[in-house]
Amino acid sequence: MKDGIHPNYMETTVTCGCGNSFTTRSTKPELKIDICNVCHPFYTGKLKYVDTAGRIEKFQKKFATTGYASLRRGKKEKGEEPAKAETE
Repeated sequence: MKDGIHPNYMETTVTCGCGNSFTTRSTKPELKIDICNVCHPFYTGKLKYVDTAGRIEKFQKKFATTGYASLRRGKKEKGEEPAKAETE
């Protein structure tokens, strides 16, 4: 290996959003993560929504007024044709 071209490989403290922390090795001295094996639903067996940037609330707010219109529509009859777009 050439000297001076590789980053330093050092002990790293990894801190999760839930408060769990552990030590590993990396090229960065500290890492902050959102979810780890202590709080991830796959490992805990408990259902927990991992919401990034309010996506769940945004979805619920969007469909709170209109509901699921596509589910309330009736099924198409076999003889009906889809609406065609008008061209100029």
